[in-house]
Amino acid sequence: MTLPTLFIPHGGGPCFFMDPAGGPPDPMWRAMQAYLAGMIASLPDRPRAILMVSGHWEEPELTINGGDGHPMLFDYYGFPEHTYRLDWPSHGNPDVARRVAALLEGAGFPTKEDSARGWDHGVFIPMMVAVPDADIPLVQLSLRADLDPAAHIAIGRALAPLRDEGVLIVGSGMSFHNLRARGPQVTAVADEWDAALTAAVTDPDPAARAARVAAWEKLPHARFAHPQAEHLLPLMVALGAGGDGPAVRDYADHVLGWALSGYRFG
Repeated sequence: MTLPTLFIPHGGGPCFFMDPAGGPPDPMWRAMQAYLAGMIASLPDRPRAILMVSGHWEEPELTINGGDGHPMLFDYYGFPEHTYRLDWPSHGNPDVARRVAALLEGAGFPTKEDSARGWDHGVFIPMMVAVPDADIPLVQLSLRADLDPAAHIAIGRALAPLRDEGVLIVGSGMSFHNLRARGPQVTAVADEWDAALTAAVTDPDPAARAARVAAWEKLPHARFAHPQAEHLLPLMVALGAGGDGPAVRDYADHVLGWALSGYRFG
């Protein structure tokens, strides 16, 4: 069974876990939480492993973390004390990590290994919702620090065979990520950006889709939506790995005045 690929929003910091008693998140985050909670059940088959690319890890060369027994990397600031004790005790999968390296290097992308790095919050926060029992092994792949869109689409294409091997490829970021711009005064601009991004991402012609998304900076309000591009680049990997199949928006909501979307490929 061929798995789709996904680009998911991972929220803001530990947004789903702000209640120390474990209650539900603030209402504005509940639609995103429900989307993430239904992610695995929405697939045609349960994956044997997840390969995740997070907007919170950049390296000069593509770097693979497939080790076991990861600590949490609490790369957020100013949140309640209990959110620095969250845990997602998943395992890695060294075999999948080696397969990722072989596919990338076979496509001309040098790789490195870092099996000591902890899971950043672009990994463990959405996965605590999507896979609460931490019973699907996970391998993390860094972004390449040049943040070249076309290169990251090509990286995704190189990884596409994993979809037929039971590995779910997930890009974890945010379709809008300007932390200094929030509130209802942002919404009209965010909506225009989101509509243009979605039109590009869901273009039925795969070649045009890739070209339009690679040229994301030409879309309206692009650099307002993403002053830096790292939270959008995981989308490129998911799109490339999704191949020529359909591309759909399967999540849409407004949070903090932002229009946010999630996408599924294949």
